[in-house]
Amino acid sequence: MKNAIANLTLLIAFLFVGISAAHACDTLLDFSAQKLRSKDTVNFCEEFSGKPLLVVNTASKCGFTPQFEELEELNKRYAGKLNIVGFPSDDFKQEHADEEAIGKVCFINYGVTFTMLEPSSVRGDNANTLFKNLAEVSGEQPGWNFTKYLIAANGQDVTHFESNVKPLSSTVVGAVDAALE
Repeated sequence: MKNAIANLTLLIAFLFVGISAAHACDTLLDFSAQKLRSKDTVNFCEEFSGKPLLVVNTASKCGFTPQFEELEELNKRYAGKLNIVGFPSDDFKQEHADEEAIGKVCFINYGVTFTMLEPSSVRGDNANTLFKNLAEVSGEQPGWNFTKYLIAANGQDVTHFESNVKPLSSTVVGAVDAALE
């Protein structure tokens, strides 16, 4: 009987620790969104914890849209070490209303393989929760399309890059390299 009680106590303790660890998530990454042209949902805690994450608000009819090429190159350069997520947004009136058209620009025209999510607002009162939190932590909300936020592997430190800072610039690459150290 003592062994049974001891085993039950150990099992309960193990389950409690496992449940607590499974639900531990940094506030910034405590977010889920649906993938572009998909029914699949991305849970940021499950998908992106423990690695640097580059978050970009995108638009497929913008002068900065060619940055998709450099974002994809960055994605390939840091495969398995850095995650990149694109958030299509029409906040600046330069995004297609149709997800199929957005997907064509991203996946066919630019060959994007990193995670692209369904369109959402990224600034102001209607911004999705992640972008509200990024603006609060960094002190900067997107001023235009292709604003970039690098979230460190600890899920708390955020570096903000304006739209005109290219993904393969020494500024972004240097910040990614530093985040990987």
